[in-house]
Amino acid sequence: MSTNNRVLIFDTTMRDGEQSPGASMNRDEKIRIAKTLEEMGVDIIEAGFAIASQGDFDAVEAVSKVVTESIVCSLARSGRADIERAGEALRHAKRKRIHTFIATSPLHMRVKLQMEPETVLQAVIDSVTRARQYTDDVEWSAEDATRTDHDFLCRCVEAAISAGAKTVNIPDTVGYTVPDEYHALIKMLFNRVPNIDKAIVSVHCHNDLGLAVANSLAAVQAGARQVECTINGLGERAGNCAMEEVVMALRTRKDHMPYITGIKTELITRASHLVSTITGFPVQPNKAIVGANAFAHEAGIHQDGMLKDANTYEIMTPESVGLRKSNLVMGKHSGRHAFRAKLEEMGYNFGDNAINDAFKRFKDLADKKKDVYDEDIIALVDDAVVRENERIKFVSLEVICGTKVAKQTAELELEIDGVVKSAKATGDGPVDATFNAIKQLTTSTQHLQIYQVHAVTGGTDAQAEVTVRLEENGKTVMGQGADADTLVASARAYINALNKLLVKREKTAPAALSA
Repeated sequence: MSTNNRVLIFDTTMRDGEQSPGASMNRDEKIRIAKTLEEMGVDIIEAGFAIASQGDFDAVEAVSKVVTESIVCSLARSGRADIERAGEALRHAKRKRIHTFIATSPLHMRVKLQMEPETVLQAVIDSVTRARQYTDDVEWSAEDATRTDHDFLCRCVEAAISAGAKTVNIPDTVGYTVPDEYHALIKMLFNRVPNIDKAIVSVHCHNDLGLAVANSLAAVQAGARQVECTINGLGERAGNCAMEEVVMALRTRKDHMPYITGIKTELITRASHLVSTITGFPVQPNKAIVGANAFAHEAGIHQDGMLKDANTYEIMTPESVGLRKSNLVMGKHSGRHAFRAKLEEMGYNFGDNAINDAFKRFKDLADKKKDVYDEDIIALVDDAVVRENERIKFVSLEVICGTKVAKQTAELELEIDGVVKSAKATGDGPVDATFNAIKQLTTSTQHLQIYQVHAVTGGTDAQAEVTVRLEENGKTVMGQGADADTLVASARAYINALNKLLVKREKTAPAALSA
């Protein structure tokens, strides 16, 4: 198992990625991401940490019901309750894995666990044995492995495999190691653990020193055959190994790293945009593979080289990650069937309601905007899907603003539970007035924590994508909206967040009444 050239991709966007402050995802959003990951060919999808909350449990259970090809995984600490909860959440999964872990470094054992090494070793054996009661596919992780004593790490890995772990993960939990050191650590395990050939060695690298991808690739060269990663490198602190980067590095440099993955790389850009939209974490323009500038060339000497031969400055093609060279893809004369065919060509397959809403807004956009790009269509469709089944729906907005008016004024119409209502409000700017009008029609108990805008494409007629984060009674939600009008996009984002708050209120209301 350790000598073949197939590298398994273990995606933890919905577990470790969600642990980024402000990056929470609800059940429906996790289902959307999981379906995309499965379509991409991800081998293992870590859907959550089942015992962390009822929401996490529900998400793991829901993903287990819809994913049939990929392995669905839940994280669990070494305790009985964690493992039982993970097993229960995964009971519907066609293919399932329990991923259990315990810290093994002297620092973590002494300060966090307050356990002696021999007690930790026994916990490794007990947790893997218990997890095997729910599934034959058990993964064990040594938290803070890169700062663990080598002798003790070898004993723990050997014990985990003997207890039935089919995968052993050697994480760089705090992003501390460097490539040659990590390579040597993985090699050491292959040389010293007698039963290492009975399991797949996995790696999970954090990016605190910007080395997560480099460390992961070094581990693969040393014999690891599973890489744990996230879309866009999302994750705690500085994030995790970015899936798109490690996958494209393996694909692009086969001459140096003769390994393969099962990832359909043409879906990378769509997955990146989906995760960015759901979490509200924009992708920096100079981000490798999926950044807006990854295939952009401004310097004259670069442009000259590109015109003669793209290989002069591009080591991979835009098409290989799901981009297209053509800019103008659709126009105001395009019909519904052509629009649907275009979406299918781009890898989308949505229901009629989402398609109809997106098509209507596409036609409105085509009347206003000179050029309609792939990114515009993606934003429209994602926005339409986000808005399906919402209780509060945007109808219309009119704003009076500028230097000649004393107060900015917004007149707003919303459809709330099927009834159209209107309000007029003022504010210290057009966005503030718009949000005040929304509060008049809904509720004012929420607090706006984040408001950010970025352009979907270039030009003054670019669509705006807006992200807001609302907080209410300790609960936070992200909302997204897209439109050619920044104020309309802002209203859509705020309303989207409010709808998520309504769901959270409904879930917590019974507990509140009984308290």
